[in-house]
Amino acid sequence: MRIISRRDALRKAAAIGGALAGHSIYSQERAQDLPIGQVQGSASRGVRAQPRGKPSGIPFLAQFSDVAAAAGLTHPVIYGGTDRADYILEATGCGVAFFDYDNDGWLDIFLLNGSHLDPAAVPPGTTNRLYKNNRDGTFTDVTEKAGLVLSGWAAGVTIGDYNNDGHEDIFITYYGQNVLYRNNGDGTFSDVTKAAGLLHEGTRWGSGCTFIDYNKDGFLDLFVGNYVDFDIAKVGKPGANRGCTYQSYPVFCGPRGLTTPRQYMYQNNGDGTFREATEAFGLLEGRNSFAMSAVAADLDNDGWPDIFVACDSTPSFFFHNRHNGTFHDDALERGIALAENGQVQAGMGVAIGDFNLDGNLDIFKTHFAEDTNELYVNDGTGNFEVATLRAGLGVETRYVGWGTGIVDLDNDGWPDIFVVTGSPYPGIEKKLPAMADRTPRVIFRNLGDGKFEELPDGAGPGISAVHSSRGCAFGDFDNDGDMDVLIMNMNEPPSLLRNDLQKGDKPRHWIKVKLIGTKSNRSAIGSRVVAAYGGRKHAQEVSAQSSYFSVNDPRLHFGLGESKTVDITVRWIGGRTDEFPDLDADRLIVIREGEGIIRIETFRTGGQ
Repeated sequence: MRIISRRDALRKAAAIGGALAGHSIYSQERAQDLPIGQVQGSASRGVRAQPRGKPSGIPFLAQFSDVAAAAGLTHPVIYGGTDRADYILEATGCGVAFFDYDNDGWLDIFLLNGSHLDPAAVPPGTTNRLYKNNRDGTFTDVTEKAGLVLSGWAAGVTIGDYNNDGHEDIFITYYGQNVLYRNNGDGTFSDVTKAAGLLHEGTRWGSGCTFIDYNKDGFLDLFVGNYVDFDIAKVGKPGANRGCTYQSYPVFCGPRGLTTPRQYMYQNNGDGTFREATEAFGLLEGRNSFAMSAVAADLDNDGWPDIFVACDSTPSFFFHNRHNGTFHDDALERGIALAENGQVQAGMGVAIGDFNLDGNLDIFKTHFAEDTNELYVNDGTGNFEVATLRAGLGVETRYVGWGTGIVDLDNDGWPDIFVVTGSPYPGIEKKLPAMADRTPRVIFRNLGDGKFEELPDGAGPGISAVHSSRGCAFGDFDNDGDMDVLIMNMNEPPSLLRNDLQKGDKPRHWIKVKLIGTKSNRSAIGSRVVAAYGGRKHAQEVSAQSSYFSVNDPRLHFGLGESKTVDITVRWIGGRTDEFPDLDADRLIVIREGEGIIRIETFRTGGQ
């Protein structure tokens, strides 16, 4: 008798579940009536929402208004057709980024852009855009001056100082050819893709990507995910086969039914160039899933950065860093490849954060409609348990979730969950009113007892407004001590949600920490900060991609509630640990590795 290992059994179950799970909502045909190769669409488990509990009645002090137009963010992000999507390429959208490209202490904005299958339908000036923060709530478009004009089907972005010169660089994935821009430090960027060794042959559909110092040598390496092997000449239009339907209506084909690609890893040579070393790193395992967002973080607390990749309608990846220059996909064994019942889900966005303040990094992953977004709780060793239903997150299954974050929006000391939503099937609501093209943003407020409550209203007009959104990023663009949100909207200008934190009965303090590496990589990507306040410990890491194809403010933000002081511990990716006890709240603390605190800034704050 042949003995099958637990890992092989799990993989076999995942392969079968990945082909069949949730198929019934995509076609009136029964899954068993179709060959597995004809099963199409994104997976959904057909989950009904849990009943909503009694509202807590606790006021939510964070109020969001969309100030994008007033701020000067008026150019639309073009991505496929507005009334229909004939191919999956038109539906996935792209990311956004908050980062300080000119080192003036104020967050600038980088917006990716897409294209249209009909070149005549692409408006003039459709390009990625860089906006400089004017420090008064407005931004100036400096794209042309910066040398960042480029059109095409952009997807993901990761930002980090790959050459350790003190200036943040930009890497972008595309359907086509990925691009690396070196920040020249004078307000301009140079396309160094070829010089850096990152040109590739053929057409790839790059998706999630992240800088990561996998070997802790002080230089940022690069992980690049790929979504599907896609050739428009070989993929049928909606209705091409009876699997390409959503509730009996024709929709584009994929991702299931298309070919899964491989993922890539590039090692930084330390001289401004990279070498592709996917096989040497053991990442050829990543061939059997449709990769979307990627996040690098130390999920098992061993001091080495791992990579988690949300995968669409296939098992997600957890590439565990084995400390010897190789990785191993441990997602199935660790409980984060599949849903709790063993079925695949349509993984899009990923948030990494310590929602229960136990010092461990947990995972939140967004999925398709008629399914739950999933919360995985870390036991401290990198093994996870699904906590979605007991945390109260099963009350919302109406929307397709994309970008997301675990972030303290109201500075009460407990990280909340934010999700942007939108249908991948423009125009289908004319036939299925329940599947709206544009849908609202979702906030799950952390109640501090392991549970969340959805806020269907009461968080401001920026939350209730409906859009078809994809990427989103979190950061304090106006330097007032609370977290704002930048959102990509399909075929519309972006949203910039300004957080106007209201005053309450109790103070809402905060602290921000910016890390500068010396022995570690200059961006300090992979370094961890633990803030201890009010008897709790809140862990965060500096990351180079999260949410959905997007990049957050690298200054780590901690809401502190009533605590006026906080103890900070920094574990640098290079191995050093520093402690900074009894720091005053409501400040930005800038820490340089080996030197300690080099600057303290006090912001204009609200809600105190």
